[in-house]
Amino acid sequence: MRVLLFGVTRDIVKCSSIDLNAQIAAGIQTVGDLKKHLSMEYPKLAELTSLAVAVNQQYAEENHPLGNKDEIALIPPVSGG
Repeated sequence: MRVLLFGVTRDIVKCSSIDLNAQIAAGIQTVGDLKKHLSMEYPKLAELTSLAVAVNQQYAEENHPLGNKDEIALIPPVSGG
């Protein structure tokens, strides 16, 4: 399972992607599970007021199921004019 990071999420984790090994990924069944796992590994992620998640290039809700081959993107809030 690959997690792509953008914006402030990339700054927090200090890399542009995370590859979760099969053992860890086996315990992650949904987008909500993934967010909980990543917040434990990187507590600053839990401080974000909103965080969109895309699974295989489609926005996904907390209960969206995940598989080992999925590509997940964490999309933080953006500002600009």
